[in-house]
Amino acid sequence: MIADDTLTAQCLQRLLEGEFPGVEIVADGQGLHATVATSKPDLVLLDISIVGLDGLETMRQLRAVSPMTKLLVLTVHDEPEYVAEALRAGASGYVLKWCAVSEFVTAIRGVLNGHSYMTPSLAEHGVSAVTNRKGRPTAKNLTLRQREVLQLVAQGRTAKEIASALALSVKTAVFHKMAIMDKLGLRTTADLTRYALENGILASTVQAQPPLPSTALPLASTSTSA
Repeated sequence: MIADDTLTAQCLQRLLEGEFPGVEIVADGQGLHATVATSKPDLVLLDISIVGLDGLETMRQLRAVSPMTKLLVLTVHDEPEYVAEALRAGASGYVLKWCAVSEFVTAIRGVLNGHSYMTPSLAEHGVSAVTNRKGRPTAKNLTLRQREVLQLVAQGRTAKEIASALALSVKTAVFHKMAIMDKLGLRTTADLTRYALENGILASTVQAQPPLPSTALPLASTSTSA
């Protein structure tokens, strides 16, 4: 199954059907959970940025409803922290959207056969980011980018404002927020704000920030979706 709401899904379906007949496309993140629970696919090639989907939490949910289904992340994000968070959430592999079709085939075959696969250029950083995680996570476990996002979230900034301040897309800003929550074991924006205050992450910068505009859009909900 390919879970992607872009033209990439249709292209991959055509390119892979010779090797893997019967590939299904799910373009609706909200319906992915129910579809996997019903059809129990061998493997889901999952775009963690699909609209209506919290990638990290969704991977955990998919593992719960269909433990035998393998998860192979398909994404444009090549930052090591993305790789690490995806692997922690239960992915068996991680491939970039611009890789060759032969690599997709190799990755899918490997994962279906019980192995892990990661785009070679990411493997070293991604694996080390996971294996170096020891003990209960603290602010020291956050990357510099994650600390920046945490500061802005705790200041009440919206996803749009965070994205603008850090030169990111809104989706990437939300992804970083969810990754921080996952890494610290927190579930709400209020938890993040409290954590930032208690750990001195917010105090050094909050006074310098201008007030938020009254028309600001709210940051994407922290509630998980199926």
